[in-house]
Parts: sequence; C-alpha cells; structure tokens
Amino acid sequence: MDETSMVYLAMTALVPLVGLSFISTFPGAYGVLVALILFATIGMLMMLNWADFFVVPLVTSLLNVTFQPAKDYKITKSQDAVVKNINNMYYATGYLTANLFAFEFKTENVEMDLDEKIAGAPDKWERSIQGIDFPFKFHVLSCGRDVQKVRDEIEGKRGYYEWQMSRMMQGGKGAGDMAVQEMQRKINMMQTRIDRVSGGEKPISAVMYVETTAIGITEKAAVDNLKAQINSLQISLSSLDLQIMKVAGREVYTLFNFNFALPTSFEELSTKFDTQG
Repeated sequence: MDETSMVYLAMTALVPLVGLSFISTFPGAYGVLVALILFATIGMLMMLNWADFFVVPLVTSLLNVTFQPAKDYKITKSQDAVVKNINNMYYATGYLTANLFAFEFKTENVEMDLDEKIAGAPDKWERSIQGIDFPFKFHVLSCGRDVQKVRDEIEGKRGYYEWQMSRMMQGGKGAGDMAVQEMQRKINMMQTRIDRVSGGEKPISAVMYVETTAIGITEKAAVDNLKAQINSLQISLSSLDLQIMKVAGREVYTLFNFNFALPTSFEELSTKFDTQG
C-alpha cells in the first residue's frame, strides 16, 4: 500500500474510532450495539482497501466465478491468471509487480552510489535470471512528468513527514529515537528529490511488471505450472532492488489489456494501481 492510501485509510478509520470514545454515553445494550456497528465499519473499511487483492478473489473462488476479458480467454476464479485453450493445450499467464509505482531509492543520498549501481546492473541482472529456464517478459512503461506538479507532490510529502516528526518530538521522543531518525531520513530524501528537480532534472515515472506464461494439458496443470514459475521469478528477482509481488484481482485484467493498448497518460495509468503496492 502506498503512503497516500495509508493516510486516507487512517483518516477514514478515525471517524468510527472517535465514535468508540462516546460508547459510555449509550446505556446498556445500546452501547454494545453501537460498538458492534463501529467495529463492523472499521472492518469493512479494511476489507474495501484490500478488496482487489483479497476479498474479490475469495468471493470468486467460493462462488466458482470466472471472467472473460477477451474472446477465448478467461480469468480464473482465483483472479490471478488468464487462461486460453489452444488445440486442447492450456496456456496460463500471470503477472508480478516490480515496484509498480515510481522507483524510490532507499536512501536520500541518491547520487553517491547511482553510477556504481548502473555499472553493475547488467551483471546483477544476469546473475538473477541465470537459473530461470522459461521465458518471461519484463515490462517498463515510462512517462515524463510535469516538473511543477511533481515538485508540489514531493513538497506535500515532505510537509507531511515534518508534521509527523513534530508530533513525535511533542510526544517526548528525542533526536536519538529510531522513529525520529527514520522520519528525518524520509524528510532528507524528499529534500534531495526537490533539489534534483529544482536543479533541472526531468522527473520520470515508470510502472514495471513481469509477465510469464505456462502450459499444461489441463487448465489445472497449466495454472500449477504457472504458480511454480511465479515462485521461481519471485525468488530469482528478489536479489534486485525491487518489490516483487504477485498480482491478483482487478489489476490482472488491466495488465492483460496492456497487450492490446496502453493508457494515454501516466495519470490514467497510475490510478489503476492504487492498492497493489
């Protein structure tokens, strides 16, 4: 889940949580009823936030529901594979995210090791995939961003982190506290990005995902082979500086459609991936 989604979820859940503080004003059974309603509301918010990844696949699996994204194709009831039958052979395609949102460096000192990372990238890539004995596709969808808009977004994040750190300091935490140090690191990282954009660097965002297809004489065999390939990719690519995660739910349909047509703007692209990361 990205930071913006976490903030929205926390702010939305705040309303029923505040309501819990007034439970004592309701007499007897009414208080219990109100508490149950508020807890159910919080649970529903959590379920909706992960609806694509957990809830929808669970419902479709229980009800044995499949979807047809295109002629002769179907999305399995587990919502994690697209299957096609060709001459009585089944082909199952699945996806992995690979830092689905714009790549973020783990430290604020971006330039210090950037050249070293670039120089060693080919060797690292070859070492990572040398044990993979099946084909796969690594997709990178890139787009230049509006400088001022990106700067405003980064400044907004920096302001949010500064607000969080001020709350920590007010709570009695000192500069040596690990949570405060981590928040300061995030603030420094945002400031470094602002400096880079202000210095003339053109911000570029990318969506990256991995696609692989397995074959079997039955649909189950194809899906089982696909799961094995997905696991192999997760293990092999984990050595790279990427967040590798299996795609399930709505995003399977979206990534499948990218084989036919791409979105026309990065905003259109990024809005399709608000819960997977």
